[in-house]
Amino acid sequence: MKAVAIQAFGGPEGLAVIDLPAPAPAGGQVLITTEAIGVGGVDTVIRSGALAAYGFTEGHIPGGEVAGTVTAVGEGVDASWIGRRVWAFTGTGGGYIEQAIAPVEEILPLPGDLSGVDAVTLGSSGVVAHFGLSHAHFAPGESVLVRGAAGSIGIMTVQLAARGGAGAVAVTTSSPERGARLRELGATHVLDRSGEGGEDAPAGYDVIIDVVAGPDLPSFFAKLNPNGRMVVVGAVGGRPPADFGTKIMADFQKSMSFAAFSAATVTEADRRAVRTEQFAAASRGELRTVVHELLTLEQAVLAHRKMDAGEVFGRIVLTP
Repeated sequence: MKAVAIQAFGGPEGLAVIDLPAPAPAGGQVLITTEAIGVGGVDTVIRSGALAAYGFTEGHIPGGEVAGTVTAVGEGVDASWIGRRVWAFTGTGGGYIEQAIAPVEEILPLPGDLSGVDAVTLGSSGVVAHFGLSHAHFAPGESVLVRGAAGSIGIMTVQLAARGGAGAVAVTTSSPERGARLRELGATHVLDRSGEGGEDAPAGYDVIIDVVAGPDLPSFFAKLNPNGRMVVVGAVGGRPPADFGTKIMADFQKSMSFAAFSAATVTEADRRAVRTEQFAAASRGELRTVVHELLTLEQAVLAHRKMDAGEVFGRIVLTP
Protein backbone atom coordinates (compact mmCIF):
# COMPACT_ATOMS: atom_id res chain seq x y z
CA MET A 1 0.00 0.00 0.00
CA LYS A 2 1.00 3.63 -0.46
CA ALA A 3 1.69 6.11 2.31
CA VAL A 4 3.27 9.55 2.62
CA ALA A 5 6.12 9.94 5.08
CA ILE A 6 8.33 12.79 6.25
CA GLN A 7 11.68 11.83 4.73
CA ALA A 8 13.36 15.06 5.84
CA PHE A 9 12.18 17.78 8.21
CA GLY A 10 11.75 21.21 6.66
CA GLY A 11 9.74 22.23 3.61
CA PRO A 12 6.99 20.29 1.83
CA GLU A 13 9.55 18.68 -0.46
CA GLY A 14 10.59 16.57 2.51
CA LEU A 15 7.41 14.53 2.07
CA ALA A 16 7.57 11.43 -0.13
CA VAL A 17 5.29 8.63 -1.23
CA ILE A 18 6.52 5.27 0.05
CA ASP A 19 5.34 1.65 -0.21
CA LEU A 20 4.57 -0.28 2.95
CA PRO A 21 3.15 -3.72 3.68
CA ALA A 22 -0.52 -3.68 4.66
CA PRO A 23 -0.78 -3.56 8.48
CA ALA A 24 -2.76 -5.92 10.67
CA PRO A 25 -4.82 -4.46 13.53
CA ALA A 26 -3.69 -5.37 17.03
CA GLY A 27 -6.04 -5.93 19.94
CA GLY A 28 -8.51 -3.08 20.30
CA GLN A 29 -7.77 -1.71 16.83
CA VAL A 30 -9.45 -1.63 13.44
CA LEU A 31 -8.06 -1.45 9.91
CA ILE A 32 -9.68 1.15 7.64
CA THR A 33 -9.42 1.40 3.86
CA THR A 34 -9.36 5.16 3.56
CA GLU A 35 -11.52 7.22 1.23
CA ALA A 36 -10.70 10.66 2.66
CA ILE A 37 -7.77 12.02 4.70
CA GLY A 38 -7.81 15.41 6.41
CA VAL A 39 -4.80 17.71 6.08
CA GLY A 40 -4.41 19.70 9.29
CA GLY A 41 -2.27 22.61 10.39
CA VAL A 42 -0.53 20.42 12.94
CA ASP A 43 0.65 18.18 10.08
CA THR A 44 2.63 21.07 8.61
CA VAL A 45 4.10 21.98 11.99
CA ILE A 46 5.25 18.39 12.56
CA ARG A 47 6.67 18.23 9.02
CA SER A 48 8.68 21.40 9.61
CA GLY A 49 10.55 19.74 12.47
CA ALA A 50 9.32 22.26 15.03
CA LEU A 51 8.00 19.45 17.26
CA ALA A 52 10.99 17.12 16.97
CA ALA A 53 11.70 17.65 20.66
CA TYR A 54 8.36 15.98 21.40
CA GLY A 55 9.45 12.69 19.87
CA PHE A 56 8.55 13.16 16.21
CA THR A 57 11.23 11.73 13.92
CA GLU A 58 11.91 11.60 10.22
CA GLY A 59 9.99 8.70 8.73
CA HIS A 60 6.83 9.81 10.53
CA ILE A 61 3.57 9.43 8.58
CA PRO A 62 1.47 12.58 9.15
CA GLY A 63 -2.30 12.85 9.41
CA GLY A 64 -4.67 12.47 12.33
CA GLU A 65 -8.10 11.81 10.85
CA VAL A 66 -9.45 9.62 8.10
CA ALA A 67 -12.75 8.29 6.82
CA GLY A 68 -13.32 4.99 5.09
CA THR A 69 -14.51 1.42 5.50
CA VAL A 70 -13.45 -0.98 8.24
CA THR A 71 -11.93 -4.05 6.59
CA ALA A 72 -10.47 -5.93 9.58
CA VAL A 73 -10.59 -5.84 13.37
CA GLY A 74 -8.16 -6.88 16.06
CA GLU A 75 -8.69 -9.13 19.04
CA GLY A 76 -11.50 -8.01 21.31
CA VAL A 77 -13.20 -5.83 18.69
CA ASP A 78 -16.76 -6.57 17.61
CA ALA A 79 -16.61 -8.06 14.10
CA SER A 80 -19.80 -6.21 13.17
CA TRP A 81 -17.60 -3.15 12.51
CA ILE A 82 -16.31 -4.84 9.34
CA GLY A 83 -17.89 -3.28 6.27
CA ARG A 84 -19.07 -0.13 8.07
CA ARG A 85 -18.10 3.38 6.98
CA VAL A 86 -16.47 5.30 9.80
CA TRP A 87 -14.61 8.44 10.75
CA ALA A 88 -11.45 7.74 12.73
CA PHE A 89 -8.84 9.61 14.75
CA THR A 90 -5.48 7.96 14.19
CA GLY A 91 -3.60 10.08 16.73
CA THR A 92 -0.71 12.44 15.96
CA GLY A 93 0.08 10.54 12.76
CA GLY A 94 -0.68 7.54 10.62
CA GLY A 95 -3.35 9.13 8.44
CA TYR A 96 -1.65 9.78 5.09
CA ILE A 97 -2.03 6.17 4.04
CA GLU A 98 -4.25 3.85 2.01
CA GLN A 99 -4.98 1.55 4.95
CA ALA A 100 -5.01 3.16 8.38
CA ILE A 101 -4.99 1.73 11.88
CA ALA A 102 -7.13 3.33 14.60
CA PRO A 103 -8.20 2.40 18.14
CA VAL A 104 -11.79 1.20 18.16
CA GLU A 105 -12.69 3.80 20.78
CA GLU A 106 -11.64 6.53 18.33
CA ILE A 107 -13.94 5.55 15.47
CA LEU A 108 -17.47 6.72 14.81
CA PRO A 109 -19.97 5.39 12.27
CA LEU A 110 -20.90 7.87 9.56
CA PRO A 111 -24.49 8.87 8.82
CA GLY A 112 -25.44 7.43 5.45
CA ASP A 113 -25.72 10.84 3.81
CA LEU A 114 -22.44 12.28 5.16
CA SER A 115 -19.49 11.93 2.84
CA GLY A 116 -16.05 10.91 4.02
CA VAL A 117 -14.74 14.25 2.76
CA ASP A 118 -17.23 16.15 4.94
CA ALA A 119 -16.44 13.91 7.90
CA VAL A 120 -12.70 14.66 7.90
CA THR A 121 -13.43 18.35 7.38
CA LEU A 122 -15.62 18.45 10.48
CA GLY A 123 -14.49 15.59 12.71
CA SER A 124 -11.60 17.15 14.63
CA SER A 125 -12.18 20.83 13.95
CA GLY A 126 -15.78 20.77 15.18
CA VAL A 127 -14.80 19.22 18.50
CA VAL A 128 -11.96 21.72 19.03
CA ALA A 129 -14.27 24.62 18.21
CA HIS A 130 -17.03 23.36 20.52
CA PHE A 131 -14.85 22.69 23.54
CA GLY A 132 -12.66 25.74 22.88
CA LEU A 133 -15.74 27.95 23.29
CA SER A 134 -16.77 25.93 26.34
CA HIS A 135 -13.26 26.33 27.82
CA ALA A 136 -13.70 30.09 27.39
CA HIS A 137 -17.05 29.94 29.26
CA PHE A 138 -18.74 31.56 26.27
CA ALA A 139 -22.33 32.59 26.96
CA PRO A 140 -25.11 33.84 24.64
CA GLY A 141 -24.93 37.56 24.01
CA GLU A 142 -21.17 37.79 24.43
CA SER A 143 -18.87 39.10 21.72
CA VAL A 144 -16.39 36.70 20.14
CA LEU A 145 -13.27 37.28 18.05
CA VAL A 146 -11.92 34.34 16.06
CA ARG A 147 -8.27 34.90 15.19
CA GLY A 148 -7.25 32.92 12.14
CA ALA A 149 -10.78 32.17 11.01
CA ALA A 150 -10.11 30.85 7.49
CA GLY A 151 -9.01 27.36 8.56
CA SER A 152 -11.32 24.51 9.45
CA ILE A 153 -11.18 25.18 13.21
CA GLY A 154 -11.86 28.89 12.73
CA ILE A 155 -14.72 28.25 10.32
CA MET A 156 -16.38 25.89 12.77
CA THR A 157 -15.85 28.32 15.67
CA VAL A 158 -17.56 31.09 13.70
CA GLN A 159 -20.56 28.87 13.00
CA LEU A 160 -20.86 27.56 16.55
CA ALA A 161 -20.52 31.03 18.11
CA ALA A 162 -23.23 32.36 15.80
CA ARG A 163 -25.49 29.35 16.52
CA GLY A 164 -24.82 29.86 20.23
CA GLY A 165 -26.25 33.38 20.20
CA ALA A 166 -23.11 35.50 20.20
CA GLY A 167 -23.78 39.23 20.26
CA ALA A 168 -21.04 39.72 17.68
CA VAL A 169 -18.70 37.37 15.83
CA ALA A 170 -15.60 39.15 14.51
CA VAL A 171 -12.92 37.41 12.46
CA THR A 172 -9.38 38.15 11.40
CA THR A 173 -8.53 37.14 7.87
CA SER A 174 -6.26 38.07 4.99
CA SER A 175 -8.65 39.38 2.34
CA PRO A 176 -12.10 40.91 1.78
CA GLU A 177 -13.01 37.86 -0.29
CA ARG A 178 -12.37 35.54 2.64
CA GLY A 179 -14.20 37.96 4.89
CA ALA A 180 -17.27 37.78 2.65
CA ARG A 181 -17.25 34.00 2.82
CA LEU A 182 -16.95 34.10 6.60
CA ARG A 183 -19.93 36.47 6.78
CA GLU A 184 -21.95 33.81 4.96
CA LEU A 185 -21.01 31.43 7.77
CA GLY A 186 -22.05 33.78 10.58
CA ALA A 187 -19.34 36.43 11.02
CA THR A 188 -20.67 39.92 11.71
CA HIS A 189 -17.39 41.88 11.50
CA VAL A 190 -14.29 41.33 9.36
CA LEU A 191 -10.88 42.54 10.60
CA ASP A 192 -7.41 42.35 9.12
CA ARG A 193 -4.79 39.98 10.50
CA SER A 194 -3.75 42.48 13.17
CA GLY A 195 -7.33 42.73 14.41
CA GLU A 196 -7.91 46.22 13.04
CA GLY A 197 -10.62 47.56 10.75
CA GLY A 198 -14.15 46.33 10.49
CA GLU A 199 -16.92 48.87 10.28
CA ASP A 200 -18.64 49.30 13.64
CA ALA A 201 -16.62 46.41 15.11
CA PRO A 202 -16.66 46.15 18.91
CA ALA A 203 -13.85 47.94 20.70
CA GLY A 204 -13.30 44.84 22.81
CA TYR A 205 -14.39 41.21 23.04
CA ASP A 206 -15.54 38.94 25.82
CA VAL A 207 -13.96 35.88 24.19
CA ILE A 208 -11.05 35.48 21.79
CA ILE A 209 -10.48 32.06 20.23
CA ASP A 210 -6.97 32.04 18.75
CA VAL A 211 -5.91 29.44 16.19
CA VAL A 212 -2.67 31.26 15.34
CA ALA A 213 -0.62 32.08 18.49
CA GLY A 214 2.81 33.24 17.19
CA PRO A 215 4.69 36.48 17.88
CA ASP A 216 1.63 38.76 17.59
CA LEU A 217 -0.45 36.97 20.22
CA PRO A 218 0.26 39.49 23.05
CA SER A 219 -1.17 42.39 21.03
CA PHE A 220 -4.61 40.77 21.18
CA PHE A 221 -4.84 41.07 24.97
CA ALA A 222 -5.60 44.75 24.39
CA LYS A 223 -8.75 43.64 22.54
CA LEU A 224 -10.20 41.80 25.55
CA ASN A 225 -12.97 43.39 27.57
CA PRO A 226 -12.72 43.44 31.38
CA ASN A 227 -13.11 39.81 32.52
CA GLY A 228 -12.40 38.74 28.92
CA ARG A 229 -10.98 35.31 28.13
CA MET A 230 -8.52 34.30 25.44
CA VAL A 231 -8.18 30.61 24.59
CA VAL A 232 -5.49 29.39 22.21
CA VAL A 233 -6.62 26.28 20.33
CA GLY A 234 -3.83 26.14 17.73
CA ALA A 235 -0.38 27.48 16.98
CA VAL A 236 -0.08 27.60 13.20
CA GLY A 237 1.88 30.85 13.62
CA GLY A 238 4.38 29.28 16.01
CA ARG A 239 5.07 29.96 19.67
CA PRO A 240 4.26 33.32 21.28
CA PRO A 241 7.06 35.33 22.91
CA ALA A 242 8.28 33.89 26.19
CA ASP A 243 7.20 37.02 28.06
CA PHE A 244 3.67 37.26 26.59
CA GLY A 245 2.11 37.04 30.05
CA THR A 246 3.50 40.45 31.00
CA LYS A 247 0.76 42.04 28.89
CA ILE A 248 -1.85 40.49 31.18
CA MET A 249 -0.05 41.72 34.27
CA ALA A 250 0.25 45.22 32.79
CA ASP A 251 -3.57 45.39 32.67
CA PHE A 252 -4.07 43.62 35.96
CA GLN A 253 -7.27 45.52 36.79
CA LYS A 254 -9.05 44.15 33.70
CA SER A 255 -9.04 40.63 35.22
CA MET A 256 -8.25 39.03 31.87
CA SER A 257 -7.75 35.27 31.53
CA PHE A 258 -5.55 33.26 29.20
CA ALA A 259 -5.69 29.51 28.55
CA ALA A 260 -4.46 26.93 26.11
CA PHE A 261 -6.86 24.20 25.07
CA SER A 262 -6.29 20.73 23.63
CA ALA A 263 -9.05 18.27 22.85
CA ALA A 264 -6.81 15.62 24.42
CA THR A 265 -8.10 16.80 27.81
CA VAL A 266 -11.72 16.00 26.90
CA THR A 267 -13.02 12.53 27.71
CA GLU A 268 -13.57 10.13 24.83
CA ALA A 269 -17.26 9.92 25.73
CA ASP A 270 -17.72 13.69 25.59
CA ARG A 271 -15.82 13.99 22.28
CA ARG A 272 -17.95 11.19 20.82
CA ALA A 273 -21.21 12.80 21.94
CA VAL A 274 -20.34 16.17 20.41
CA ARG A 275 -19.00 14.65 17.21
CA THR A 276 -22.13 12.53 16.79
CA GLU A 277 -24.34 15.60 17.18
CA GLN A 278 -22.23 17.63 14.76
CA PHE A 279 -22.21 14.88 12.11
CA ALA A 280 -26.00 14.75 12.37
CA ALA A 281 -26.24 18.55 12.14
CA ALA A 282 -24.04 18.54 9.03
CA SER A 283 -26.24 15.84 7.50
CA ARG A 284 -29.24 18.11 8.07
CA GLY A 285 -27.44 21.09 6.54
CA GLU A 286 -27.27 22.97 9.84
CA LEU A 287 -23.46 23.00 9.88
CA ARG A 288 -21.47 23.70 6.72
CA THR A 289 -18.22 21.99 5.90
CA VAL A 290 -15.83 23.98 3.72
CA VAL A 291 -13.47 22.01 1.50
CA HIS A 292 -10.75 24.04 -0.17
CA GLU A 293 -9.63 21.32 -2.56
CA LEU A 294 -9.51 17.58 -3.11
CA LEU A 295 -6.05 16.26 -3.94
CA THR A 296 -4.68 12.75 -4.30
CA LEU A 297 -2.44 11.15 -1.72
CA GLU A 298 0.44 11.55 -4.17
CA GLN A 299 -0.18 15.32 -4.12
CA ALA A 300 0.56 15.69 -0.40
CA VAL A 301 3.56 17.92 -1.21
CA LEU A 302 1.28 20.29 -3.13
CA ALA A 303 -1.21 20.26 -0.26
CA HIS A 304 1.50 21.31 2.20
CA ARG A 305 2.78 24.00 -0.14
CA LYS A 306 -0.69 25.49 -0.26
CA MET A 307 -0.95 25.31 3.52
CA ASP A 308 2.43 26.99 4.01
CA ALA A 309 1.51 29.74 1.53
CA GLY A 310 -1.68 30.54 3.43
CA GLU A 311 -3.82 29.79 0.39
CA VAL A 312 -6.26 27.44 2.07
CA PHE A 313 -9.81 28.42 3.05
CA GLY A 314 -11.33 25.50 4.89
CA ARG A 315 -9.63 22.12 4.58
CA ILE A 316 -7.64 20.27 1.97
CA VAL A 317 -8.64 16.62 1.78
CA LEU A 318 -6.49 13.88 0.30
CA THR A 319 -8.11 10.97 -1.52
CA PRO A 320 -6.16 7.72 -2.04
